[in-house]
Amino acid sequence: MGGPDETGRAVPRGSVRGGPAGPGHDRHPLTAGADTLPERHRLLTLRGHSVAWVPPLVLLLAIAVLDWNTTSEFRTLSWVVLVPGIAAAICGLRATLVIAVLAVLTFELEDRAWPYQFRTGVPDFILVVVGSALAVTACAVRVRGERRMLHMQNVVDTTRRAVLRPLPAGWGGLDHAAVYLAADSVARVGGDFYDIQPGPQGARVLIGDVQGKGLGAVAAASALLGTFREAAYHEPLLTTVAERLESRMRRHVRYAAEIGRSDQERFATAVLVGFSPHGSPWVEVINFGHEPPLVVAPDGVRSLPLGGGLPLGLGSLGDGLPPPLRMPLADDETLLLVTDGVSETRDGKGEFFPLRERVARALAEDPRVVEPGRLVRCVRDGTLRHCGGHLADDTTIFAVRRRPVRAR
Repeated sequence: MGGPDETGRAVPRGSVRGGPAGPGHDRHPLTAGADTLPERHRLLTLRGHSVAWVPPLVLLLAIAVLDWNTTSEFRTLSWVVLVPGIAAAICGLRATLVIAVLAVLTFELEDRAWPYQFRTGVPDFILVVVGSALAVTACAVRVRGERRMLHMQNVVDTTRRAVLRPLPAGWGGLDHAAVYLAADSVARVGGDFYDIQPGPQGARVLIGDVQGKGLGAVAAASALLGTFREAAYHEPLLTTVAERLESRMRRHVRYAAEIGRSDQERFATAVLVGFSPHGSPWVEVINFGHEPPLVVAPDGVRSLPLGGGLPLGLGSLGDGLPPPLRMPLADDETLLLVTDGVSETRDGKGEFFPLRERVARALAEDPRVVEPGRLVRCVRDGTLRHCGGHLADDTTIFAVRRRPVRAR
């Protein structure tokens, strides 16, 4: 699944977006899999053209040659029934139909070339005809299923682009990069969200993950982002922004209950960050039960405190909202924010992805990893390698840091 980049164009699934061109940044998104809008997956392509029809035709030719060069006691011609079946699995409907017709014609013409007493007979001919017809039918069912899946992917992509707006390069005086990795289940869009909102009090950054899947999670994420964009601009205190987010989540849950949706237990983990407009080396962080951010510096990686806050929508169960934590953040340090799709990614042995250790190792090998674009790329590649490319949950990786004065 993708989202719009800073030019408003759609970004491929797994592409890094945001950040200016230059060292550590690409002028174009990094492709990690799918096209901008989902297209039918083509097997066996050569220079952009499908050659999936080649293996079935080669097999058909091989069977015909083998049958012609064997004795009458070992006829292999009826094996051509396998050819349309293979085509049905890897080719399109039109190619499968053509190959099925060729299989029937090959069987009939070559069988007739044998003396009458050595021909395979009507039963084998019926087998090839029926097998070819079933292969074409199976291919039609497969192609229809693929189209249905691609339609669902398009719906998910459109929904995602409607929630996550494009962020201009240097937005709010911050260098930033982000990537969204969709889970394997194409039918259920997740509730990951993130944004940057500049304002008179400096840039405010938000990342979060709504509990659950589907349109209910997307609606909650959209409601929180709308509130964040208004409150982050107008409210002078970060704590007031946090209060507005908590109130909005509770009101959204009540509204969902009134219209009969099963969102009564919906909540969202989130991290809210405030950057000073005057270049202060401090940031304010409020954590609503989310993964703690990492500070990636040229000399190492450190974790910010959890903060002990409850998720948005559950504030009434505790002693109020968590207080903001004031943390040092130098201009050459990058704040790495992720959703639990990263930290909860497991490998084949069931071991979690060691995010901090992997980032520290990459930083030791290449100090330029501290740059947002390179950092997001590093975490994305490490996460996909760790899980073998099979994500169990939607994953968002977001990196921000103050833009160098010379670039503003």
